[in-house]
Amino acid sequence: MSSLKLPRTIRLDPSDTFVFAQAAEPGEWAVAGSFLFWDANVPLLEGKERTAFRSGFLGVTSLGFSTLVVVSEATPTERDAAVEDLARHLCERLGAPSLDVARVAAAEEIEFAGSLCQPAIGSVIALHRTFEDGEIREAFRTLHQRGPGVAGADKLHAHARAFTFVETDDEPEERADLIGMATTPGSKGEGR
Repeated sequence: MSSLKLPRTIRLDPSDTFVFAQAAEPGEWAVAGSFLFWDANVPLLEGKERTAFRSGFLGVTSLGFSTLVVVSEATPTERDAAVEDLARHLCERLGAPSLDVARVAAAEEIEFAGSLCQPAIGSVIALHRTFEDGEIREAFRTLHQRGPGVAGADKLHAHARAFTFVETDDEPEERADLIGMATTPGSKGEGR
């Protein structure tokens, strides 16, 4: 019997508190959250809303956003609580017609989030959301720690990047420079 795995929000640095209008707290169960943008005029999103659209996972407790999630073990009780948290938000904040209807939608979101957790526990996942041909599209990447340092580099720069993207489909490889994003003067995470 395989263990139940779900994504949890993770905060490697304080950037989420600057780039999102509301950041998820570290350790919340998370879903992709694209449903929040179904009625949005996506091409007109700007600033923090645009950043949330492009790269934000949704924490089910706070409805805040997180750039990254970590694959984590969950118990059936924790999964059920995540469904209830999300269902409550769907009713109270997003206008679902009833708690029963909201539970069905929330369970589907949690199930999809669990399907993203095929990598090993502790793996970090990033999301890139786009709007193409009138549809929202999601791409998920698993980030892995780099192996041995760059040959010929000094000790300070041998591991200039903490993570690298690993391809999970046939799209071209993308790389994230998390250290560079955190240290760019005047950067608030917009334009990533």
